[in-house]
Amino acid sequence: MQINHLEFILYVSNQEKSKAFYELMFQQAPTLHVPGMTEFTLNEFTKIGLMPNDGIAKIVSPTLPHPENGNGIPRCELYLTIENLEEQFPRLLNAGATLINPISPRDWGDTVGYLADFDGHVIALASKK
Repeated sequence: MQINHLEFILYVSNQEKSKAFYELMFQQAPTLHVPGMTEFTLNEFTKIGLMPNDGIAKIVSPTLPHPENGNGIPRCELYLTIENLEEQFPRLLNAGATLINPISPRDWGDTVGYLADFDGHVIALASKK
């Protein structure tokens, strides 16, 4: 299988609130913002999407539980290697992210801080040595 494009879609309880948070985090406007989907193009191969819980529930329910039942339960991790970690991490905490684990050197060689967005999605902000 050859993958030409990768998009991660996070299920969110409030599309507008999440859009504002990720806009601040990515420091860019979404490339798509319509009722039911917001997308951020990170590079030519990668996008992050935000889809309301009720929207995806129309597709996955009743086979799977309603996504809102998983809010606050770690369901995924976005591991983002960035520049200016010491500057960006507190900026997201000030925007309403929840601190999970402070910035510190990790066994695998990266320096990483962990936080969560409004729906409990884990965001790891990392810098390489």
